[in-house]
Amino acid sequence: MARNEVRPIVRLRSTAGTGYTYVTRKSRRNDPDRMVLRKFDPAVRLHVDFREER
Repeated sequence: MARNEVRPIVRLRSTAGTGYTYVTRKSRRNDPDRMVLRKFDPAVRLHVDFREER
């Protein structure tokens, strides 16, 4: 059975250039554009923006 495509799994990549990623789900209905979240990057030990990659 196929997964529900309303809430797909997305990968968030750090904008600090470290290559660190988070994996989460998002709602296509509420957030049709790419997500940007401010989260902790342990490689640089700072909170930085994480952008959705496809």
